[in-house]
Amino acid sequence: MEVVNAIGRRKAAVARVYVTKGNGKITINKRDLENYFPSSILQYIVKQPLKTLDVVEQYDIKVNLFGGGFKGQSEATRLAITRALIKIDPESKPALKAEGFTTRDPRAVERKKPGRPKARKRFQFSKR
Repeated sequence: MEVVNAIGRRKAAVARVYVTKGNGKITINKRDLENYFPSSILQYIVKQPLKTLDVVEQYDIKVNLFGGGFKGQSEATRLAITRALIKIDPESKPALKAEGFTTRDPRAVERKKPGRPKARKRFQFSKR
């Protein structure tokens, strides 16, 4: 199997993923997963599609991540891994879709409007 690549986005985070046959090593920006995401919850998010298909020990994954915060980065990585796994085996798509991993979360920060302190907040109204 050659290298399969995919891209995932969430908020301002962008993850480029390269998947090869291997023994389950996940490298993010030249650091291992446990080092890059110390939180076990974020590690769990990244590994979700692999655990769903029971292929945690079958693939080596290299990730280039930039932008956003750690939660957005972990979810972008999850989407990219899901897309790569679907490229490798199209039969696995229904299982991943049922878990909701194939959907790109479109929510992003709303822009600030002129004449207001934030996107929707207004300055205090004074009657007199």
